[in-house]
Amino acid sequence: MIRPVFLAVAIVSVAGALSACDDKHRETEKVFPDITVAYPEQRTVTLYKEYPGYISSWSSVDVVARVSGYLQKSLFEAGDLVTEGQLLYVVEPTLYKNAVQQAEADLLNAKAAYEYARNNYSRMEEAYGSNAVSEIDLIQAHSEMQKAEAAVSKARAELNTAQTNLGYCYIRAPYTGHAGLGEYGVGAYIPGGASPAKMVTVYKDSAMYAYFTIEDAQYLKIVENLRRKEPQDSDRLVEIIARELSEPYIGMVKYLSPSIDLSTGTLTLRATVDNPHGELKNGLYVVVRIKAGYDENALLVSNVAIGTDQLGKYIYVVGDDNRVEYRHIETGDVVDDSLCIVKSGIAPTERYVTRAILKVRDGMTVNPEM
Repeated sequence: MIRPVFLAVAIVSVAGALSACDDKHRETEKVFPDITVAYPEQRTVTLYKEYPGYISSWSSVDVVARVSGYLQKSLFEAGDLVTEGQLLYVVEPTLYKNAVQQAEADLLNAKAAYEYARNNYSRMEEAYGSNAVSEIDLIQAHSEMQKAEAAVSKARAELNTAQTNLGYCYIRAPYTGHAGLGEYGVGAYIPGGASPAKMVTVYKDSAMYAYFTIEDAQYLKIVENLRRKEPQDSDRLVEIIARELSEPYIGMVKYLSPSIDLSTGTLTLRATVDNPHGELKNGLYVVVRIKAGYDENALLVSNVAIGTDQLGKYIYVVGDDNRVEYRHIETGDVVDDSLCIVKSGIAPTERYVTRAILKVRDGMTVNPEM
């Protein structure tokens, strides 16, 4: 009777031991977590450099009053898009209209005097041919005709001046652009004349300039890097970033300073950029991103796989034994917003942890998944 009891106890003990082994085996499997890994991507990439710059209007003109008088009309609002030839201001034209009428009357008188002098000279010529008048009389008549002709020219010039001054009473936009703040309000006296008075500034901003400077050594390095490939017009294209998280404007460098500023050791470049929506404003600070060269065998890893500590940038490399190794790396430029160039610290044939880098540690064994 005792032997069956011992047999039952033995069976229970063996079953318990087997169950414990299964639990321990499952726990052992959990020690090796599934971690996503990848090999570095290797390809030719274009390198870029970023420089601070500022925006300037393609052109800006101070619209001035060239005649004096009271401002009668202002026909736009500050900030309006005005078109070429659009009437902006009217300076009281009454006095200038009167001057035109006076000049027209003077011209008529001068023409009448000239006709009389010309006819008198013709009669004198006929009389001189029949010896009715002396040569002195003929010369005097010719002189009077010339004086009358000069008087007509003078009167015509004075009329042109009067008409021009009248035209200055109507101040128009020199070209299409945005108007700034006006300097005078309706009813104000405009002190034009000999010293033209500034009325408003019009900015031609359908296209803009982006100015930026680069160091002479950096300029030579960029030229050397770009010469490794056949030069292209696209090498002169630049990205102009006005604000973060927005699409950059595309411009083209069309001006390079012919000399280096000896005080700063820099060259000035200017890119032309379209401004269809008017977002770019005169004086706006921007970031200019230019093509700086090529890296023909760049090693690229995912940005999210790179960590930062007191020693700098690091990455976790998974060896052939599936053990994780902390590896310090030297990084370069960001490519396509999601990849980073690694200059040293990893080989093309080595796998690295692509995500969840906080879940792994140096020396840890993992189950790598591609």
